[in-house]
Amino acid sequence: MDSLDPESSAALTLAADGQPVANVWKFWGTAIWGFVAFAAMFAGQLAVVGWFLLRQSEPIDQESFSEAVRVVVSHGVTISMSVITGLPAVAAALWIAIRIKGGRFAEYLALRGFSWANLAIGVAALLVLVMGWDALSRATGREVEPGFMGDVLKTAQDDGALGLLIFAFCVAAPITEEFFARGFLYRGWSVSFLGVPGAIILSSLVWTGLHLQYNWYFLGEVFSIGLLLGYVRYRSNSTWLTIILHGLNNLAAVVQTIVLTSS
Repeated sequence: MDSLDPESSAALTLAADGQPVANVWKFWGTAIWGFVAFAAMFAGQLAVVGWFLLRQSEPIDQESFSEAVRVVVSHGVTISMSVITGLPAVAAALWIAIRIKGGRFAEYLALRGFSWANLAIGVAALLVLVMGWDALSRATGREVEPGFMGDVLKTAQDDGALGLLIFAFCVAAPITEEFFARGFLYRGWSVSFLGVPGAIILSSLVWTGLHLQYNWYFLGEVFSIGLLLGYVRYRSNSTWLTIILHGLNNLAAVVQTIVLTSS
């Protein structure tokens, strides 16, 4: 098994990318541009919320504004559209950051192929990890799925937008978040003083911070999945692989929620 030695792993990454170190943002550059990408995603999501607020049939005064916002942002269609809108916003911000450094978008984010063996290992590891968390959840008397997922799913089903929700959660969200975390953040931080171990941990923490709608227990599960995806990214040198694993995990969560809420 390869070690997580920062020097050897950084050399491996650079050799695979074919880019000199000068074309990669280091710690602070990655952090700053990561914040810019996050701000772009947030702005895109706010635009969706604003659009849905403007479409309200009833006039919104100052007293009813907060309630109107709460209703809109908890709606399955709104959440789905905001997640989808986040993809081009994040991709555009990352493209600008990468072009400033003279890099190539696909190479910088490790958008390259992977082996069937790596896919099989990744799926098996993810399955074991998620099943372990589910078993622990049952043993401690907790919900297997967070209430947030059930609420969003119900509103999407009521509006006939289940397909839109599945696309948002299982396609758009994995691409957006993996471009951001395992693609951009890991890429720069792994060749900084953090090395690969630090890059995996820190990018996983940042990624976990994107899921604050969940309670502390599920945030722990998200963080552990982030560590696994970070290691898969390191081993395979492919962000497409982590996107697929991320999408499969989200699809399993959606299917599980559908089964639990319909029983």
